[in-house]
Order: sequence, then structure tokens, then C-alpha cells
Amino acid sequence: MQNKKKICALTMARNDEFFLNRWISYYGKLLGEENLYLYLDGTDQKAPSGAGKTNIFIVEKQGYHVVDAEKKRLAFLSDKAKELLTEYDLVIGCDADEFIVVDPALQIQLPEYLSQIKIKTSVSGLGLDFGQHLKTETALDLTKPFLEQREYALISTRYTKTSIIAKPVSWGSGFHRIRKHNFHIDKNLYLLHFGNADYNALKARFDDQDFINTGRIRHLKKRIQVIEDVTNKIFVDGDKIFAKARKIQTFCRPIYAWNKPSMLKMRKIIKIPKRFKELGI
Repeated sequence: MQNKKKICALTMARNDEFFLNRWISYYGKLLGEENLYLYLDGTDQKAPSGAGKTNIFIVEKQGYHVVDAEKKRLAFLSDKAKELLTEYDLVIGCDADEFIVVDPALQIQLPEYLSQIKIKTSVSGLGLDFGQHLKTETALDLTKPFLEQREYALISTRYTKTSIIAKPVSWGSGFHRIRKHNFHIDKNLYLLHFGNADYNALKARFDDQDFINTGRIRHLKKRIQVIEDVTNKIFVDGDKIFAKARKIQTFCRPIYAWNKPSMLKMRKIIKIPKRFKELGI
């Protein structure tokens, strides 16, 4: 039997208590809270209520405008991941609203699966960006699992991220790529993003002047577009397109970034297969 790899997860966040508690709960159950590393962006931040045994570090704010802040944030996290790789076999780097899962059909947990597969430098899950279907889904009940309340997602190259690394790398902004390296999309891994899963929560961001001042208004409009697409576009069953989407993203690249995946401008909406509800996220 193959030895189980030692795996940790890291993230950095600011003013994100709700998602941080969900992130800690999810990865803590899989990896152990003592193997989670949370960096809080700004000395005005406090540890989330559900921190448990998570390693918490309050650091100087990495920047104010989104472009500058993201570069500094990922340079910081790349350095921390390099340090952690002296102790761990793998480091998972992702944002607090992102959850990497193994297809439930395999009936295997994430650490066991990652211990079985060969990872040279990095591995990615297929990105699924969940939105709220405004005609059929109500506002999120924050006390219940997301997948009990949300069924539709955009197959998104933005979330097919180089999140799992086995060697020191330099992550690009948002974990979207690693510099000077290609990416590999595993056939059984998915990255589920829930940052766009509630329309009212997104709209509230437009009234948050501190958030708007960081230059994220264009970014917010893209997020609202996900909800509009989920609500208005024709959807297909995820199992009918997952393999094709992986193939497209593996072999098609944007001209401006050879080491990022592309969907050739297709915006495919899927209905998540029922078995994913077993994940309890």
C-alpha cells in the first residue's frame, strides 16, 4: 500500500469570517486543523470564530489596489508554500470560498486520492463556478451546506487553478497559474467556487466603498454575470460535458498566457450531478 502523503492547506483572506469558517471546517476535517495555515491580510484582522487548531498569522496588509495586492499576496503565499514543502509532501493553496473535491463516485477522500496519484509539480481540478439561479433558488441559508441549495455552475477556466503543488513555485495572481510551468487537470478532481452563489451578497459589495476603492468594480460585474448566465442559459448535465471540458482546457490556451487553460470563449452551464450533494459542502 502506498504511503499517505503529508498535506497542508494555506490561504490568505481579509474580512471574510463566514467563508474562512467554512474553509477551516472543510479542510480541517480532511487534513487536520493543525495542518491549515491562515494568513490574515492586515493587522486590524481577528482570527475567525471557528479557527480551532488552525495556524493563524496576522500580517501587514499586502496592498490596496487589487492588481498590486494580488501580486504581493501570491508572492507572499508562494514563499510560505516553499517553506511548508520542507515539511509537507503537498501544499494546497486556494481562496477561502474554494473547495477542492474528488468525484464522489470514487468513494475516496481527498488526502487518500492525492496520495495515490503522481504529481510532478502541480495538479488542478476542473473549475466549477456556482451561481444562484434567480428563478428557482432562494438566498443562501448560511447554516446549511451550499450543495443542498445550489445546483448550477459555470465551467470556468478562472477556477481551474494550479492549487495543489508538490514543488516550490511562483503562483500567479489568484492561484490561476504557476510561472514557467504547465498545468495538469486531473480527471477526478474539481474546484468548487461559491463566491458567486448569493446574488444579494454580491450586490451588497457595490455598497462597500472600501471594497470598491480597491479597484474591484469590474471584477464584481464579472461575478454578477455568472449569476445571470446560470439563470438564463440552457444547462446540461455535468457528466455529459466534464470530460470534454477537461480536454478543451488541456489543449487550448489563450494567446496571452500559454500556461492558462481556455474554453474558447464558451460559457457552459452545468447542473451538478446528484452524487456531489454527498460531499456536505
